[in-house]
Amino acid sequence: MAVSEQPTRQTWQDLLYEKLFHNYIWQSIFRSGYPNTPRNQMLVVATNVFLHLHPTRIHRTHVKITHTYCLGGLTFFMFLGLTVTGAMLMFYYVPSVNRAYTDIQTLQTSVQFGQLMRNMHRWMAHAMVLLVFMHMMRVFYTGAYKPPREFNWVVGVVLLVLTLLLSFTGYLLPWDQLAYWAITVGTNMVGSAPIFGPKVRFMLIGGFSVDQAGLIRFYTLHVIGLPLLAAVFMAVHFWRIRRDGGLARPL
Repeated sequence: MAVSEQPTRQTWQDLLYEKLFHNYIWQSIFRSGYPNTPRNQMLVVATNVFLHLHPTRIHRTHVKITHTYCLGGLTFFMFLGLTVTGAMLMFYYVPSVNRAYTDIQTLQTSVQFGQLMRNMHRWMAHAMVLLVFMHMMRVFYTGAYKPPREFNWVVGVVLLVLTLLLSFTGYLLPWDQLAYWAITVGTNMVGSAPIFGPKVRFMLIGGFSVDQAGLIRFYTLHVIGLPLLAAVFMAVHFWRIRRDGGLARPL
């Protein structure tokens, strides 16, 4: 009896496994079949939350790296890297005029891989500014800003401004002499603008000189306000690429 019951038990378990995972659970997660046909391949892309931003089909010219040099994707990758390294730096940094410079020094000398983490954040910020500028030059010289993509060009200009503001607000956070006087000169330039200049400068630094109020404002803008705005405009930017028919073809 023991010999005859074992195959029956195994068969029942196999049927249960197949019933649960291949019918109910599997189909609830993967709504399309295995992507071995063009239809299933398109369904996998269209129904996946991570893949649906990509088109189901692309023109063969878009596969070439020389078409876009992946400048937009590299810029987005730098933004993700800056988000990760910035979040790690926040564990060791306090936005206080009495602690900011000391925290940076401690991060570079006493925290394991702290200097590497800070340098990665700094160089990725420089690379993001350069890549955004190169990406916009590529779009301009290839005519990818023309109708129906003119709105997305405006969104790209907004993202360029946000990138520069992210770099500018992060400049003050180390609270050293270079950062202090750079922000002082920069905000004085803003304050020299007619009519609204002095008010904008006062709003940026929270007073008439760069001090604790200015540091906390720049810190809040750098880690919360500007990244959220950039993320929203990036989502709109990617969405408009899809709505406008994908990447622009070569002229």
